[in-house]
Amino acid sequence: MKLGVWFDLRNPPAWRQDPARLYAFTLELCEEAEHLGADSLWFSEHHGFEDGYLPQPLTFAAAAAARTTRVRLGTGILVAPLRKTAQLAEEAAVVDIISGGRLELGLGAGYRVPEFELFGTDFTARYRILDNQVEELRRRWDKGGLTPRPVQDQLPIWLGYQGPKGARRAGLMGEGLLTLSAQSWPHYRDGLADGGHDPATARMGGGIQAYVTDDPERDWPRLAPHIAYAQDSYRRYMVEGTANPAPRPVDPERLRAKGPDAGPMSYFLFGPPDQVAQAIKDYIGEAPVQTVWLGASVAGLPEDLAVRHVQTICTQLRALLKEA
Repeated sequence: MKLGVWFDLRNPPAWRQDPARLYAFTLELCEEAEHLGADSLWFSEHHGFEDGYLPQPLTFAAAAAARTTRVRLGTGILVAPLRKTAQLAEEAAVVDIISGGRLELGLGAGYRVPEFELFGTDFTARYRILDNQVEELRRRWDKGGLTPRPVQDQLPIWLGYQGPKGARRAGLMGEGLLTLSAQSWPHYRDGLADGGHDPATARMGGGIQAYVTDDPERDWPRLAPHIAYAQDSYRRYMVEGTANPAPRPVDPERLRAKGPDAGPMSYFLFGPPDQVAQAIKDYIGEAPVQTVWLGASVAGLPEDLAVRHVQTICTQLRALLKEA
């Protein structure tokens, strides 16, 4: 099992810093992660967040590609229906060329109404749009007249679909599935078979919300406010543009007490490397997971904690997961 480091470049109002410094520091962390042995770097996407959440992951991946030489570069995830497919195909090809064939293209359908309104895209048709985009991307890269073509003959596409239906959907298209849940594996496997794809080609991967530390008592008081902000803002933005009320604020202590099975907005792993590694292994089970990634930072975390986290996950945690 390989280990990646994930970046969202959130810059919350309470801990605001110069965006130029944040971006430069993140690129330094990318270099450090590669130096320490990380297998991949992943970049996420959102629009209109008060904290300047990274809006263009492929642009940042291109910058990271120019600062690294070996590590794989992924989007985890890019909201594909917000873009014209031809432009997405070209941008991905350029990043693949700059990186020497290191791009992993993770795509999702999105879930925020305001983002679709911003780009003038039909929110209700997002899954159908994404399915069609995957087919068009493959066609354009293979024989659709796209120039220049990606370095990789079969550029990896991962789909950020959740739940049984999403897992089956990714399988039917024969693409990788961005989830770590063992419960999704049977549905993904059946989808591959029903779509005419060899289940032996299954590829699963994804992120886990965690902070790994060798001194929980020292780090928890500094980390907890950032976890609370990250979770509360995600929950608030999830219902924006809908008739649903904003959820109540989270209690970081309760998140810390739960594991990934509780759901993406209901847990946060925190503890020493062996503890976190075991929780990840238990969650994955027998699923064919190739890559796990953890966030370098948590919504405005001080630089020293972000650096320490990258160092810990790239050395201690990576060694434990490599055995899986």
